Amino acid sequence: MAQSSIEWTELTWNPVTGCKKISPGCKFCYAEVMSRRLKAMGQEKYRDGFKIRIHPETLNIPYTWKKPKIVFVNSMSDLFHDEIPLEFIKAVFAVMNDTPQHIYQVLTKRSDRLFEIADQLNWTPNIWMGVSVENEKYSFRINDLSQIKAKTKFLSIEPLIGPVNNLQLNNIDWVIVGGESGHGARPIKYEWIESIRKECLIHGVPFFFKQWGKPKYNNNPLDPTIDKEHPQHAKGGCELNGQIYRELPTFAPFVA
Repeated sequence: MAQSSIEWTELTWNPVTGCKKISPGCKFCYAEVMSRRLKAMGQEKYRDGFKIRIHPETLNIPYTWKKPKIVFVNSMSDLFHDEIPLEFIKAVFAVMNDTPQHIYQVLTKRSDRLFEIADQLNWTPNIWMGVSVENEKYSFRINDLSQIKAKTKFLSIEPLIGPVNNLQLNNIDWVIVGGESGHGARPIKYEWIESIRKECLIHGVPFFFKQWGKPKYNNNPLDPTIDKEHPQHAKGGCELNGQIYRELPTFAPFVA
């Protein structure tokens, strides 16, 4: 368990570590960089760096939290990677099923496997399932997600590195958008973000704009949230049209 600086969650829980890149959104994977750093620091959990490992010893951690938490599951991996045994995925779900006081946010780029095994999993209401979509080419993941039985389904359109013009929001409950940050970050454009925001408005889907990623990509150089001292500072700032959009599913507790 670790406290998280991610604006839409509280902490992270990683029963799996490691992954492999499968699409352009993975190019500057923060988890890969962090895994190498943790390996260099001698942390046992990351002794194999970014190779995929399961950690059964972590399954009891949610039972130790005394208060309800909002938890990003596998921030350092992808629970639906094809190298992760189905039985271990079921074990992770069993823990989430057994701790309904916590909200678990699960995110994958492997929507094909998610769709394939979803009927074998117990989708209690506290499990929010999302897919990552970085541009139009990968919007097929939304269709896979929309057909599963999770009560809350969300999109992480981050890093947004191209337009998503045909955004299908049927059976989608929440949309997060963000620009890429870090060395070599690719541009995000205002019109891509605004197109998504308008679709969310039309469909009544909560819209969460996380960040521009870098100040140079922010179309407002005077955005006060660029300043690291601002209480709602985000990388590159997070105002859009002079507003901060941090909408959540209407039934969700406050996250950030």
